[in-house]
Amino acid sequence: MDRAPGAISSLKRRLQDLLRKAPLDADGIARIAARQIYIMPTPTGVLYAVAAFAMLMGSLNYQNNLGLLFTFFLVAVGLVAMHHCWFNLLGLAVQVRPGPAVFAGTPAQFEVTLHNTRAGPRFDLRLAGGVDPGTPVCVNARDQQTVLLGVPTRRRGLLQLPAVELETRHPMHLFRAWCYAQTHAESLVYPRPAAAAPPPVQDQGQARRPAQRGGEGRDDYLGPREYRYGDSPHHLDWKALARERGLIVKQFGGEEGLDVWIDWARSGGGDPETRIGLLTRQLLDTARAQVRFGLRLPGRELTLDRGEAHLQRCLAALALFNPGGDRGQA
Repeated sequence: MDRAPGAISSLKRRLQDLLRKAPLDADGIARIAARQIYIMPTPTGVLYAVAAFAMLMGSLNYQNNLGLLFTFFLVAVGLVAMHHCWFNLLGLAVQVRPGPAVFAGTPAQFEVTLHNTRAGPRFDLRLAGGVDPGTPVCVNARDQQTVLLGVPTRRRGLLQLPAVELETRHPMHLFRAWCYAQTHAESLVYPRPAAAAPPPVQDQGQARRPAQRGGEGRDDYLGPREYRYGDSPHHLDWKALARERGLIVKQFGGEEGLDVWIDWARSGGGDPETRIGLLTRQLLDTARAQVRFGLRLPGRELTLDRGEAHLQRCLAALALFNPGGDRGQA
């Protein structure tokens, strides 16, 4: 039973590989050609055709010329609607860009830009296959429109978007025309952080750093401040705690103080994905504490640093890390 969803998704991917897709040009833009558009009647269109056929049979049976005229008029309207539905996608240019990295379980956002080089507007364009149905958009003549496509994420790593599906039901919702545009867009998916994790390894700083720098070292006393995650218990003001003033840390100048290492070797047991989730939680908690931290993985070490850019580098290293290999993938 558990293999059924995976088998169905695999079958869908194989069927999609057989479909004609609009290729990318040198600028990374896919332009929809005539032979890359598929069209089928909608349920409304099927009812429309059944009604027209019933009117045709009735008019022929009773030799009603007015009924035949009205039937042929309905058929002509249906054929014109089919042509305009197909023509609404013809020549449309599609460009896809990835959005920012997200954590596993959060939809990845891709920016899909629709370029209309035609002298007339295009109506009722929508993206298919996302997390939620997209709102139809209208692209004016010689204009462009950007639509966000949310793609579900389940695992860490690079999420590749091989193609986007674009559809329209303009003008009368009697037919559905759709096409596939190739993309090379891929979004980075960070590991899903664990709900809680044990404190990471703290380093007292054996590698000496430049002195006379205001921070959390152990030379000149600078004054008190509130406790932050990662602070050494040796710097706690126990007298202030006894006076019920809360956790207060004695701040010193000189060396920068404690360093925190997020270490794969000390992340505990369990399967690799569970350990990666624990390391992710430790990274987020340590970065929130605004202390210097580094990441140690088998075959790779990210040196001590702080800040949002360093956190993103560490999360990317965990997202691309291969526990089965000898070294992580960057």
